[in-house]
Amino acid sequence: MRRSTARRLVSTLATAAVVAAGLALPMSPASAQTGSATGYATQNGGTTGGAGGETVRATTGTQIHEALCERPSTSTPVVIEVEGTINHGNTSKVSGDGCDTADDVIELKRISNVTIVGVGGGAVFDQLGIHVRESSNIIIQNVTVQNVKKSGSPTSNGGDAIGMEKDVRNVWVDHVTLQASGGESEGYDGLFDIKNNTQYVTLSYSTLRNSGRGGLVGSSESDRSNDFVTHHHNLYENIDSRTPLLRGATAHVYNNHYVDLHKSGINSRAGASAKVENNYFKDSKDVLGTFYTNEKGSWEVSGNIYDNVTWSGEGDENYPAGPDPQSTTTVSIPYSYELDDAGCVPEVLDQTAGAGQGNRISDGNCEAEDPTDPDPGDPDPGDPDPGDPDPGDPDPTDPPEGSNLSIGAGADGSSKASGTSYGNAIDGDMSTYWSPSDSTGRISVKWDSDPTVSTINIREASGAEGNIGSWRVVDHDTGAVLTTGSGAGVITFDSTTLRKIDFEITSSNGTPRVAEFETYADSPPDGEGDSPPDRQ
Repeated sequence: MRRSTARRLVSTLATAAVVAAGLALPMSPASAQTGSATGYATQNGGTTGGAGGETVRATTGTQIHEALCERPSTSTPVVIEVEGTINHGNTSKVSGDGCDTADDVIELKRISNVTIVGVGGGAVFDQLGIHVRESSNIIIQNVTVQNVKKSGSPTSNGGDAIGMEKDVRNVWVDHVTLQASGGESEGYDGLFDIKNNTQYVTLSYSTLRNSGRGGLVGSSESDRSNDFVTHHHNLYENIDSRTPLLRGATAHVYNNHYVDLHKSGINSRAGASAKVENNYFKDSKDVLGTFYTNEKGSWEVSGNIYDNVTWSGEGDENYPAGPDPQSTTTVSIPYSYELDDAGCVPEVLDQTAGAGQGNRISDGNCEAEDPTDPDPGDPDPGDPDPGDPDPGDPDPTDPPEGSNLSIGAGADGSSKASGTSYGNAIDGDMSTYWSPSDSTGRISVKWDSDPTVSTINIREASGAEGNIGSWRVVDHDTGAVLTTGSGAGVITFDSTTLRKIDFEITSSNGTPRVAEFETYADSPPDGEGDSPPDRQ
């Protein structure tokens, strides 16, 4: 089975599934807000959102505004469960005593005690941002906000996916996916911006990707009234800079996974201070320091992993913390929290971060085993890994035996690049392929019946070998994650009867090109079953 190093982890998630055993967790969409606020959002009286209030279902942006406006007052608690796609076509201004809304943006303005949570098949805010202004006690959970533009067409929320400004207090943003399709030149701004006296904010278990700017705290060197921000258990992927940019604020940044940061990462400047602990930085540049200014910030560092991180030289307006990051201050944290080892972070976040993950969290007990210090009870390190195949066994990368169930099936997916098609991945022809329109995406095989599948074989097109990074295999109809891992090849999991199976590419090392998405039932005993399909 192709999986990442789950067997080196000792942890459970909050649902009691065992990460150490590499078990994929059953995923069921949340039906309401789950969990409690963490980090700095627990301070200043805490963040409870709409707890205790009426629960209202919304499938359009206008209905979200109506749920706010129909309250008796601007502080009456309300939980708004959102399902479906929210976009410009269904989001209009609504007037009432409990709101102050606008067209083409979800406006949480001059209100308090509100929860917005994605439910059912999920909630996607497409090209339309969420704006929090002069408000307090707000929770946003389990939603995707994507491709919000500040220039071009259509525009929304100044180009920020989620933006907070002007006297905002106590906001918890949890299990969200924030993504763009480029940087400022393509019309996008920040994914998660905090400005003009916003305090006590936590961003947790979220995915931020494919953007020029991750987010900031403070809009200029003089905007230093923002404070007390926690970023934990988030995945930042394919971002130029600002993960986050901090001006004058105190920040706690822990257990995050940073992958493919192109220019800079955590930018502590203008008197900001950051406690940066147990994060995993990979394939990135200048992941911590003061950049683009001579007004320096400071940091306290511990327990971080720097994996293929490059550092620029110090110079005017450029003060990287590396290549050997050391603390320049100490930061006192007023709340309790549990730390996963940095070595566990990629695996933990693969199963928890972002929308549609069932709002799962880590219990904070994950310990990464030191490969140079094996457990005395383990086999001798010189012995073959008992989990490895016997040298006499067939090569585990050999194609599975039996009939390829994808032949004659149907296919669809999340997107397709020009010149490619979903059907190319199930036609038995290695010279054709499917690619997503972005660096990540989903390809699915579907049947009219309900076959039992236990193995898939992902075959990359010639010249694209190694481009597929991390992935998930999902039962499309139930949402259950069958297994996770990285790289193409043969992937096995518990036999599952299903009608549609998804291969979701969640990160890549180049443009993914799936020539064949083969599916198989249980492999028959030697000498039985059909011959393998022609591999020439």
